[in-house]
Amino acid sequence: MRLHLRALSALSIAVLSAAALTACGGDDDAAASGSGATAEASAIRLGYFPNITHAPALIGVKDGLFQQALGSTKLEAKTFNAGPAAIEALFSGAIDATYIGPNPAINGWSQTKGTGLKIIAGSTSGGAGLVVKPAINGPADLKGKKIATPQLGNTQDVALRAWLKQNGLNADQQGGGDVSVLPQDNATAIQAFAQGAIDGAWVPEPNLSRMVLDSKGKILVNEKDLWPNGQFVTTHLIVKQDFLKKYPGTVKKLIQGHVASIKYIKDNGEKAQTDANAQLETLSGKPLKPEVLKSAFANLSFTNDPIAPSLYTSAQHAQDVGLLKPVDLKGIYDLTLLNEVLQADGQPAVTDAAS
Repeated sequence: MRLHLRALSALSIAVLSAAALTACGGDDDAAASGSGATAEASAIRLGYFPNITHAPALIGVKDGLFQQALGSTKLEAKTFNAGPAAIEALFSGAIDATYIGPNPAINGWSQTKGTGLKIIAGSTSGGAGLVVKPAINGPADLKGKKIATPQLGNTQDVALRAWLKQNGLNADQQGGGDVSVLPQDNATAIQAFAQGAIDGAWVPEPNLSRMVLDSKGKILVNEKDLWPNGQFVTTHLIVKQDFLKKYPGTVKKLIQGHVASIKYIKDNGEKAQTDANAQLETLSGKPLKPEVLKSAFANLSFTNDPIAPSLYTSAQHAQDVGLLKPVDLKGIYDLTLLNEVLQADGQPAVTDAAS
């Protein structure tokens, strides 16, 4: 999630040292079984975030859906708080696959010149937007105001900067311009908004709902209103290319667990919400309030479709605001295994078409 210089530096180091570090990684340590399209690893390390936008991962881990699909392959789940850390872990060999937002995937693809990762499934759509003080009623009211985003160059940061530009407002990377954009972690932003230290924030769920319900904020922009049919990628599933090539059988089984988790969410309503919240409590020590949980889920949809057009548009937005150099995204998706799983389950295939 970023093209922050320090984050880029860390990512570059990780990419350059990946060959040396991968010798310690699971895809080399794992004893393979089978061959070709059925080759499987003895273990797979999966990254995800303790965030409701990663509900398919939360439920898949808690309810054992991944492990059930993986069979004898051991699932080793690891959590991250930001996209850059997850991407660095992927490229250093510390994990093999991860749930992550679109911009970190784009950045990782760019930095490795298309050799580091593949997007293998969609996961989550929606659940982000701009929450502001009640007195702010439109773009013009944001002049001179302080607006937070989770991290410079992350998915929500790009969305805010692109929206500001489209509305004739500028914001530089140092916090200057018509609107002062202040990258800060979500917990800090929520506290700062409650205390009146900032005027708003472009954040993902459940932080959006928390700012509205707990701090009396107002949704100025629900990001889904900016996209065709209200659909845009918030989270998808990616895998390290080397792991995919060596163990396609394991990756297919991981996808089976993922598809089962999304189906569980759609079929079980409040029970799925409760399960996701229970896993959040296990990871963070504190569950979401019932009203926040309900509001957040209502603003999200979970889908195997990666909603590819929104990824390409997000990349263009990042370029437009100076946070990404031009990048060719051709080949970033590999949906072959996903479509095999969907077909076997009687579900329609998905596409990686840009439009």
